[in-house]
Amino acid sequence: AAVAAQMVPLALGSQTNGSIIRPGAFCGVFAMKPTHGLVPRTGVLPLSRTLDHVGPFARSIDDLALALDVIAGYDSEDPDTRPIATGGYSKIASEDFPLPPRFAFVPTPVWNKADAQTHEAFEGLAEELGEACFKFDLPDRYAAAWDAQRVIMATEMAHNLGKLIDKGGELISKTMRDLIEEGRKTTAVRYLAAVADAEPLRQSLNQLFQQECTAIITPAAPGVAPKGTATGNPAFCTLWTYVGLPAITIPLMTGEGGMPLGVQLVGPSGDDARLLRTARALVKELSKN
Repeated sequence: AAVAAQMVPLALGSQTNGSIIRPGAFCGVFAMKPTHGLVPRTGVLPLSRTLDHVGPFARSIDDLALALDVIAGYDSEDPDTRPIATGGYSKIASEDFPLPPRFAFVPTPVWNKADAQTHEAFEGLAEELGEACFKFDLPDRYAAAWDAQRVIMATEMAHNLGKLIDKGGELISKTMRDLIEEGRKTTAVRYLAAVADAEPLRQSLNQLFQQECTAIITPAAPGVAPKGTATGNPAFCTLWTYVGLPAITIPLMTGEGGMPLGVQLVGPSGDDARLLRTARALVKELSKN
């Protein structure tokens, strides 16, 4: 909200399910959930080591890239970061593609949660992109990802926050207390299966990028920002958080009442710079029309 209101040029957020992409879409700004482990989480209150990401909000793709140039990299205090060369995001994001990017429109198994205006907007977007976009339905095995993500989130939050929640007692919301209790009741076998099942899904998606498309197009949220105090449904972010792939929301469309409707792009694991470049290419292509 502060970025959208031009109070600040950049901001940082964290995502364990959908808390970077979803609010970025609702506020009509650019936001990025990087590849899991690209940006250190040192100093951030841990919810779930397996799922936690840190990423930037900005008013342009160039600013997202600039932020990644600064915050991405190895940190010995975060065991999921890797001692590999990073940087150059601004340079790569500003380059032109040698060939036009190709997009896979992926409705995902939660397509029925999107409202009618979102259905119409994304079907129209796919049609506008023409031969540069094709529809791709995920195999049935992906439907289990939403439950698996919740198993991991609840279990690891129970481990990390359980004592704080107990101390807070009735001051803590019932929703949070119920989630912690759910995590405490999860068996080790179920938790370990949920963690292990992410890798084959990630590998399958990376094959899709290698063979068929440059990036996936999918909604960032089921619709525009909800009225009242609710923060919205993260369903369209869950899968990409679970498998740790980089995702960007781009403010390309509007929905009910002229409110922002974000377009989410998802790219291959570890290729965050290319995803930024793809997002820039998409914005450039649609601005011609």
